[in-house]
Amino acid sequence: MDLTDDELKRTPRAQPLSVEDRRAMIVDAVIPLLVEHGRGVTSKQIAEAAGIAEGTIFRAFGDKETLVQAAIEKYLDPEPLRDALRAIDPALPFEHKIRAVLYLLRERFESVMRIMAVVGPQRPPVPQERGQFVAIIGRLLEPEADRLNWPPERVAHLLRLISFSSAFPALNEGIEFSIDDLARFAMVGIAGEPLDVADFPDLADLPTADSGYAPETDPTTRTAPVTQPASAP
Repeated sequence: MDLTDDELKRTPRAQPLSVEDRRAMIVDAVIPLLVEHGRGVTSKQIAEAAGIAEGTIFRAFGDKETLVQAAIEKYLDPEPLRDALRAIDPALPFEHKIRAVLYLLRERFESVMRIMAVVGPQRPPVPQERGQFVAIIGRLLEPEADRLNWPPERVAHLLRLISFSSAFPALNEGIEFSIDDLARFAMVGIAGEPLDVADFPDLADLPTADSGYAPETDPTTRTAPVTQPASAP
């Protein structure tokens, strides 16, 4: 049905995006293309994914390499991972927290390795950034400090090492470890005594691999998937 002139006048028009919003929209469209094609992604592919003209890309960023670098920096931004770690409830049972931390860290390392495989090495994290992750995890484990064999921040470093090694493709092909495996290793070791559920009643009803626990679900909620994080801690 055709609209009358009066109706057309009353129909609100979409407001044009600000320069920053348009740049952010283009970057978001580039990221999956970058993971798939690397630096070889074309401006035509970017324009089609973003639903814009190729000229808009160059008006917003000047050249393709500037856009690609902006997309890499957003993909590697460590703040989403920090936020996800901060969002883990310190009141959760101990094993839940260990699983959540391992899940988030491994997802992070895997995402970083994916992008580096196609765009090459990027700036390594500075020590201060790495220290922030350790401090966040350390605070999360503080309620269990008395039962840990090391200070919480030292344990945070161990969880980081476990997560990194389990995310490295060349080390794990054909012998992959689940989040349950990693959590058991972190909590018990390779020859220690298993935790006695009678001593820790909060562990009695925890889901396990046998009871249907799926590592690909967010272990802080057991329902929603964790969003992709981005720079290696």
